[in-house]
Amino acid sequence: MAKKESDTGFKPYVPATEKRPEFTITAMIIGAILAIVFGAANAYLGLIVGMTVSASIPAAVISMAILRIIMKRTSILENNIVQTITSTGESLAAGIIFTLPALFIWQMQPSLTTIAIIALAGGILGVVLMIPLRRALIVKEHGTLPYPEGTACAEVLVAGEKGGKGAKLIFGGLGIGAAFKFLTDAVKAFPSSVEWEIYKFKNAAIGMDILPALLGVGFIIGPRIAAYMFAGAVLGWLGIIPLISFIGDFANTAIYPAEVPISEMNYHDIWGNYLRYIGAGAVAFGGIMGLVKSLPTIFSSFTGAVKGFSDVGNSDELRTDKDIPMFLIIILTIAFIGILMFFPHIEIGFIGAILLLIFGFFFVTVSSRIVGIVGSSSNPVSGMTIAALIFISIVLSAVGQTGEAGMVTAIIIGAVVCIAAAIAGDTSQDLKTGYIVGSTPKWQQIAQLYGVLITSIVIGFILILLDNAYGFGSAELPAPQAVLMSMVVEGIMHGDLPWTLIFIGAAIAAMVELFGIGSLPFAVGLYLPIHLSSPIMVGGIIRWITTRRSKNEDELKEKNERGILLASGYIAGEALMGVIVALAVTAGVVLPAETFFGPIVSIIAIAAVAWYLYYTANKRLAK
Repeated sequence: MAKKESDTGFKPYVPATEKRPEFTITAMIIGAILAIVFGAANAYLGLIVGMTVSASIPAAVISMAILRIIMKRTSILENNIVQTITSTGESLAAGIIFTLPALFIWQMQPSLTTIAIIALAGGILGVVLMIPLRRALIVKEHGTLPYPEGTACAEVLVAGEKGGKGAKLIFGGLGIGAAFKFLTDAVKAFPSSVEWEIYKFKNAAIGMDILPALLGVGFIIGPRIAAYMFAGAVLGWLGIIPLISFIGDFANTAIYPAEVPISEMNYHDIWGNYLRYIGAGAVAFGGIMGLVKSLPTIFSSFTGAVKGFSDVGNSDELRTDKDIPMFLIIILTIAFIGILMFFPHIEIGFIGAILLLIFGFFFVTVSSRIVGIVGSSSNPVSGMTIAALIFISIVLSAVGQTGEAGMVTAIIIGAVVCIAAAIAGDTSQDLKTGYIVGSTPKWQQIAQLYGVLITSIVIGFILILLDNAYGFGSAELPAPQAVLMSMVVEGIMHGDLPWTLIFIGAAIAAMVELFGIGSLPFAVGLYLPIHLSSPIMVGGIIRWITTRRSKNEDELKEKNERGILLASGYIAGEALMGVIVALAVTAGVVLPAETFFGPIVSIIAIAAVAWYLYYTANKRLAK
């Protein structure tokens, strides 16, 4: 018989014998709104810089501000349900934007229904396949698997009195981010990007996108990762692009994949035709290396976690022992595999269903445990998806599913696997939070499924709006992971990629690995325009100064928390306004073509936003 939570010696914040409001109508409404907000924010952010941020702590803070301060409701379990729903929206958006924009890049324009079915299938499989692992990972290994984000979120929920001040920072940042995006992209008060070509250094340039969200990203990821990204951008824009330009001046014919001679190109053209492929090779190598380095953990995670299936069962003794029944898990799994096999415009077929079950089960199991060790931010979902896509494409090609149909099937299976792995990692973190605060697992699992449903309905609208307004793979929305996924599948199916450039990028990433540096952030910086990496570096520097000026761990923790909450507001506000602007463009609103002021105003404006982030993070502690 499985050991119950009551037998482990751990005492949750809310005792198992005590009942408080949890999955309420209020929690459903607030959670749905926040899931859409943070889902849109992460979709927008991921399509620009290829990374997403956790929504759990900002959601917990906002929830406490609304429920405790405005509505005078004091149930920590209700707060936890809100953050559970919200974080599900953020994770599902991450899985979607890493893969499905490939279909838009191929000009296939999937319908809202198709996107929703794929998102729903991946999300539900990620939740239900993780549920049988809860006792093994969350309960039995409570003392050995820290689940850093889940534990931190529990600390924030328990320290509920901080919610009011924290919410002010998030909403203040949201207003600043939205206002900035409105001024730059809607009314064109000043340019959203500035750049300078370096004197007597042909096609070498530096630039900066004047976006508060990127400052926020830099603060959240910290100076080390920001510096790795910026180093990749420096190599690309001050090294590789000028080198290609210098050599290309001696060639009068176009060099594949470009259609015009290099001598006629500027630095943007060289980035689009050559550096982007080099960067894609580096990103692919970095993602796979992250997966390879995690193999010992992955295999131990899989063998350890899979034992949890033998402990599945429901207890009638304690509220904190109850999961969704196993028969419902089986029904949902079979139902959505069947839908993917036969739904029009998806139709992955029998072979596709087998591949989906194999990779879905394996990577959900791995993701559920590995985030308990390294955290969600280090979960190698991109590497898992790339590895799965390579194998899936090879198998489909071998059985005769080639061309457009084979490419679409491969991306759909990869998307479902990617979403399921991302959702499983998030579900694990949320169940850890719930275990610490004393939530009922069944209600959290239902909240996860509800969050998946809400976000799946909305995410298609966001993708279509952003594609209509900016275009995936463009300078405005580089969509690095999705472009890479499309390259992998297309290259295997057609064999027409510039493999030399891809391998050059892989060699550069391998060199970085040999220096003992994780190559993936460096590779992302190499792939993206320097305009994106430079403001991220500024945000990282602000975080570094904050760390240096802190006298002790408590002061550092509070300063970082203030900065992260404000930075999260920057990201969410800009993303929401970006979606609104995209909606206006889609509706036919004609935006101004020229800016009213020049780049000097842009620099002054972003400097003011950066200073406010610095001031907020480093403000003297209240006594």
